[in-house]
Amino acid sequence: MPSFSCTVQETVPAGLRLDRYAAEYLKILSRSQVKARGLHAVINGKAVKVSRLLKGGERLELSWDEAEAVFLEPENLPLEVLYEDERVIVINKAQGMVVHPGAGNRRGTLANALLYRRLEQHKQHAADCAPPLAADAAPNTASLRPGIVHRLDKDTSGVIIAAWDERALAFLADQFKARSVRKTYAALVRGCPRELSGSIDKKIVRSRSNRKIFTVSDTEGRASFTSYKVIRAWGGYSLLLLRPKTGRTHQIRVHLKHLGHPVLGDPLYGHSDPRFKKAPLMLHAKSLSLMLPDRLPGQENPVTFTSPLPDRFRAIIRALNKGKPL
Repeated sequence: MPSFSCTVQETVPAGLRLDRYAAEYLKILSRSQVKARGLHAVINGKAVKVSRLLKGGERLELSWDEAEAVFLEPENLPLEVLYEDERVIVINKAQGMVVHPGAGNRRGTLANALLYRRLEQHKQHAADCAPPLAADAAPNTASLRPGIVHRLDKDTSGVIIAAWDERALAFLADQFKARSVRKTYAALVRGCPRELSGSIDKKIVRSRSNRKIFTVSDTEGRASFTSYKVIRAWGGYSLLLLRPKTGRTHQIRVHLKHLGHPVLGDPLYGHSDPRFKKAPLMLHAKSLSLMLPDRLPGQENPVTFTSPLPDRFRAIIRALNKGKPL
């Protein structure tokens, strides 16, 4: 059972709840994890509820349940690493790679690849620092399981971040929850929006007729906001940069369909294109800006990770430009 102890800061706001302190100040778990993982608290040697109001100066001991064990097989899969330290890793995910195992996708996922990478790093560290691990001292894969903070659709390529430890996971998850993470996507779409820049502020709800897709709604569903800007237009096609403020499933794809300009190659929300009949999904997570758990002294600004347009974009852009460079 993981545990953590500290003295509560004297500067905590008056009446701050213990569970909020654990999530927002200590960042050992996210707010949702506090409940799901059964956070147990002891103040000055006495068990208390996590709703307890803090004064500052108390001796705090916390413990919580391990994450539910789900078998994940490590796999040696190629990864393009944009950044890595002891707390996080940033990947340029390839199109076609599923992020997390699910029904029908138990292998070949980003999670499988990250677990393999972490296990290899652990073995190398053990070999460098001590005699080889005995068989009964092999690392527990659950303890090394990567924490994938957000997701990209299987056929969406681009920047994605994962955490190597629970405190880093909670730190990153809080930023996504607070919507302070800046995400930029590139999309090649059918046609060109009438307004060259704008936003789509529409709720998203699962379709009643097809449970695999989503649609917009004025009355139900979850609030969703996406801003966009047209970067280049070629008559029947255009290149857009999009910034989703929220992170709903299929959000950009649903919003662009609502705008009347579905993503080129989208099998769920678009149509077969007469010119680019074999085009795959032309959606790419181009950049991600956020704070890292271990910031350098004095570093107050978010760090931005970027990925250039992939080859599938460049091939279609070359065709649209008739061989001329963009």
